[in-house]
Amino acid sequence: MPVKVLLGTQWGDEGKGKVVDYLASDASMVVRFQGGNNAGHTIVFGGRKFKLHHIPSGILRGGIKAVIASGCVVDPLVLRKEIEELKERGIDTSPLVLSTRAHLILPIHRVMDAQEERLRDSSGGKRVGTTKRGIGPAYSDKASRMGLRVGELLDWERFQRLYLRHFEIKRRVIESYGESVDLDPEATLKELREAREVLLPFIQDHFPLVQDAVKRGENILLEGAQGTFLDIDWGTYPFVTSSSTVAGNACSGTGVGPKDISEIWGVVKAYTTRVGEGPFVTELHDEYGERLRVSGGEFGTTTGRPRRCGWLDMVMVRTAVRLSSIEHLAITKLDVLSGMGTLKVADYYLHNGKRLYYYPDSTYLLEEVEPHYVEMSSWDSTKNITTPENLPRELKEYLRLIEKESGARISLISYGPSREETLVLYEGRKM
Repeated sequence: MPVKVLLGTQWGDEGKGKVVDYLASDASMVVRFQGGNNAGHTIVFGGRKFKLHHIPSGILRGGIKAVIASGCVVDPLVLRKEIEELKERGIDTSPLVLSTRAHLILPIHRVMDAQEERLRDSSGGKRVGTTKRGIGPAYSDKASRMGLRVGELLDWERFQRLYLRHFEIKRRVIESYGESVDLDPEATLKELREAREVLLPFIQDHFPLVQDAVKRGENILLEGAQGTFLDIDWGTYPFVTSSSTVAGNACSGTGVGPKDISEIWGVVKAYTTRVGEGPFVTELHDEYGERLRVSGGEFGTTTGRPRRCGWLDMVMVRTAVRLSSIEHLAITKLDVLSGMGTLKVADYYLHNGKRLYYYPDSTYLLEEVEPHYVEMSSWDSTKNITTPENLPRELKEYLRLIEKESGARISLISYGPSREETLVLYEGRKM
């Protein structure tokens, strides 16, 4: 039963898109199980850079089904633009599947997202750091059973009635907070209808498609959109996303049963980054942090915001491995650490003299802990890597430490943005 799950072990931006693209080489299907266009994946191949938000990166492989499944939320206007941009660049989008069960992000959700963030700020609370793409309000509507699903687009007359009723309810809610709605429902309906015409060929119930592929024993990759510590339950709440990002949700968000999962992969960036607000134990506010940001190109694919940067945090990775039963790790952006001199890795936290080896449950406690660091030497370069045997000695030591502290095996490393700058470390091979 060759069904793999792949997810991020940090706060997202780990390089999942590139790893998915690489692992999808022998897959028949890549299925996104959560998130919306707050995710951003950058893939480089053939000298061209592609930035994807809604569409699974397997679409770039050609002939591979790219499924946006039931656990996702979808902005029809954004997805239309993404499809059209891929077509303009010669990418075949016919393998795309948009589940009827996925929920819609509507224009008024984006308004609510921005206004809620503004209200948090003005009331003396902490900003969450939302991307203001409407993700949270869309998932809120799903949970409160008020959302509209992609399948509603199949019947335009019914969709119009549901949309206008939904718009009026949300308008009243917004106005009850003393805010106004600067949206014309008829104008937004026109935009949605135009997007619908582009999306209709891709809309279907994805469940039979996925289940038939499982029965045939095809290689399937289930892809998470965000990292473990943005999970609504296990992340740095409330500085999290609005869905579950851990492996357990790969089943719920796709309709694949737990017994059909054969491998679980976690992606680890060789250092740690975060976008937006929230605690960050190993964050750097010095020249090392700035060097990581510049060398690593650490600016959000979706928002363009500069990412906060810090040393690798094995408390996070260790916890993510346990939460999702991760067996295989893919380590990315190892090239960025080249020539850095002394590197630091946090192996545990200290709080009131006590060692903490797993991620704490309180953001307040996270503000009080101190990281305990192991110091290591960086490597000169990753440019001449061709086999596991010719990895620089210092890089091998760095990877050994990650394996030791996480309890998972490193099966793949990435040391540059292109497909070619990737190396598989086969089972049983010693570093």
